[in-house]
Amino acid sequence: MLFDTDILIWIQRGNLRAATLVEREEERCISVLTYMELLQGAKEKRQHEHILDFLREYSFRVLPLSENIGHRAAIYIEEYSLPHGLRAGDAMIAATATENGLTLCTSNVRHYRPIKELKLRVFKP
Repeated sequence: MLFDTDILIWIQRGNLRAATLVEREEERCISVLTYMELLQGAKEKRQHEHILDFLREYSFRVLPLSENIGHRAAIYIEEYSLPHGLRAGDAMIAATATENGLTLCTSNVRHYRPIKELKLRVFKP
């Protein structure tokens, strides 16, 4: 399963339901974009190290961008940015899930719902 950035933020805020959801999954993946968003949100070095420890502790696999992911994300923007407001970051995360044959777990369903071939798992905090 590919976890959206919001799921990891819920865990960092102490949401036990989000932590349990992640713990139950054997395959835990995040896109490199989620990785960067998490680190970018750190306000100091200690917090930065805490995020890296968290990702190691849960054994998250960071999936890199590829040419296919970039191409699919661009198609998603062409199709869904005007009618649904899809943003570039969300398009990249959705494309990462689709290209890797993974379900995307998110609580931001409205960002992803228009993408028909994307498999979603909705998390309700």
